[in-house]
Amino acid sequence: MFVYTWTVSLEESVALVIDGKQAAASVVAAVTEAAGKLEAEAGIKPGLAVVIVGNDPASHAYVNSKSKMAKQCGFNSIQHSLPEETTQEELEKLVAELNADPAIHGILVQLPLPKHLNAEPVILSISPEKDVDGLHVVNAGKIATGDLSTGLISCTPAGAMLLVKQIHGDDLSGLNAVVIGRSNLFGKPMGLLLLAANATVTMAHSRTKDLAAVCRNADILVAAVGRAQMVKRDWVKPGATVIDVGINRVDAPEKDEGKTRLVGDVAYAEAAEVAGAITPVPGGVGPMTIAMLMANTVIAAHRAAGKTPPKF
Repeated sequence: MFVYTWTVSLEESVALVIDGKQAAASVVAAVTEAAGKLEAEAGIKPGLAVVIVGNDPASHAYVNSKSKMAKQCGFNSIQHSLPEETTQEELEKLVAELNADPAIHGILVQLPLPKHLNAEPVILSISPEKDVDGLHVVNAGKIATGDLSTGLISCTPAGAMLLVKQIHGDDLSGLNAVVIGRSNLFGKPMGLLLLAANATVTMAHSRTKDLAAVCRNADILVAAVGRAQMVKRDWVKPGATVIDVGINRVDAPEKDEGKTRLVGDVAYAEAAEVAGAITPVPGGVGPMTIAMLMANTVIAAHRAAGKTPPKF
């Protein structure tokens, strides 16, 4: 059961605040249950291997939270921390070993990699069946052709889509959706997922003419451009569902000199006055990413065991 909180603006307009933490907790609970059942019935414990290269503190913090969540879900969680000077050959050799290991059902290589390494061949070397990040061209191609049942869907769009469906249900027929951003990581797969749910989809980006006017037509507006608070109140159609995927760090002098805070790509306070429902930053789409990574891992483990995977 998903629980939402309400916010009331000064003008007494009401936007439903979509609680990503609550939604993620519900997914994690379902994953934990499915993992326990698989182990009890088939003797198989879902295995997730996370590979990190170098010393980037943000990446290490993120990887640690993924590993911790995997353990919480009852997975066999393995972390490979490789030194900064790891070669392309060494990294691809490790991926090949993990591909061949039947106890590992999900492989995740934390991006970005150090500058001397090329991420693309590494991602392509991961077995598509174990590509729990959903970045392999085989999995991207399955989404593009409308096959959402045999591949693995990229985690952030999958999580964002789950939040959209909490508001509108599974069938988005008759609704206009606008996605701002066309990245392979998020924008393109998000547009395709909305299309698969029967929305009429517009892919907008930095070269779109009169972007604000395009956005005003959206019943579902998804912002993923990486520009702090770019989407203003007058870009939002009254009653629209706004999904903010941006994570931007801005100065916060009100906290103290030199302090920062996280904001999205949407000017939240003003957009919330006209939107019907909106995701906050932090606490909206962010928590869903790791939850869907866990979902993909338990799906991959079920497929490897010849069992029907759970649906999320």
